[in-house]
Amino acid sequence: MLEPSNKANMRLDRTILYTSGYKHQLYETYAVMLPFRPPHLIETHFISFYEDGLLIIRKGYAWDGPSGPAFDTHNFMRGSLPHDVVYQLIRMGLLHKSYRKPADRFMYTCLREDKMWHLRAKWCVWGVRRFAARAADPKKRKKIHESPWTTNRPRS
Repeated sequence: MLEPSNKANMRLDRTILYTSGYKHQLYETYAVMLPFRPPHLIETHFISFYEDGLLIIRKGYAWDGPSGPAFDTHNFMRGSLPHDVVYQLIRMGLLHKSYRKPADRFMYTCLREDKMWHLRAKWCVWGVRRFAARAADPKKRKKIHESPWTTNRPRS
């Protein structure tokens, strides 16, 4: 429920803006300590990444999960979540692209902790190292869709 002060500032609209392409949505807030640190506090609506390496991903966050030929198995889901968050922060320009490799390494650690067979885990990390650079490319941000579509609103 909106607080009265927020309610007064809301604008009624007949259109919605949304993105698509996500497979999973976080049911409860998840916190994990990453073995690398951002240069400063990074906060978005769903993400807080603190200078000490603490990453908090809030309830409702949507992510793709494993991509490409990988399967969404239980031993891949936890590793895919912080990995996708770090790639999103790179895509948004909030982290430098040099964070890709530490994110890939941390994904491997999670996969092994979650009992993924070591050869499959190595194959998964090889796949993201070889093919996932575009997933962190700022030019590959999710397209914003509008419904119903109107021509009087700028679209990104």
